[in-house]
Amino acid sequence: MSSSQKTRVVVLISGSGSNLQALIDGVTANELPIEMVAVISNRPGVLGLERAAKANIPTETLDHKAYAHREDFDRALMGKIDSYKPDLIVLAGFMRILTTEFTQHYLGKMLNIHPSLLPKFQGLHTHQRAIEAGETRHGVTVHFVTAELDGGPAIVQASVPVLENDDATSLSKRVQRQEHVIYPLAVKWFAEGDLCMIEGKSMLKGEPLSVSGFQIWSDET
Repeated sequence: MSSSQKTRVVVLISGSGSNLQALIDGVTANELPIEMVAVISNRPGVLGLERAAKANIPTETLDHKAYAHREDFDRALMGKIDSYKPDLIVLAGFMRILTTEFTQHYLGKMLNIHPSLLPKFQGLHTHQRAIEAGETRHGVTVHFVTAELDGGPAIVQASVPVLENDDATSLSKRVQRQEHVIYPLAVKWFAEGDLCMIEGKSMLKGEPLSVSGFQIWSDET
């Protein structure tokens, strides 16, 4: 397959980029039919930019602190993204609440990963909240991005057991290992034409997925 046939992907990051690395590894292993055409960070000097540069992926920094209004930043970011003519935008630890204008512009072609079994524990501090709520299982969800924060239709979820001696750190490490499995999987489905969003629902190979998406159950302790 020539690079011109591959799905063009822009990845947005704010930090270390561990999920970005999982995608880079998938491309290196010829498991993902994508071309990562740019990695854009809203924070300068983060590790994720180093990971991208090491993989010879073009990088850009657009510091949100330089913009007085969220709408101005989002419009500037849209301009940068669109200059790369992507087929898919992947949010990989991009710590920004996005405007409706931004999410509508990329509706059906933007994915996010959230460290909980959505719709449980939207927002921050998900691992600690799961422990405090007495959950027996916790996990991670890949979903399409809509205007509702962490509220777009789920694509795939992976769950792990919550152990009696878990704290937020130990639980997050177990969940993160599953992140690195399911995010490349979802991107692969999209790139191969098997995944899309129709009328607010995630569709896999022409069939609507459940509210929780495709389920992966891990008993890793």
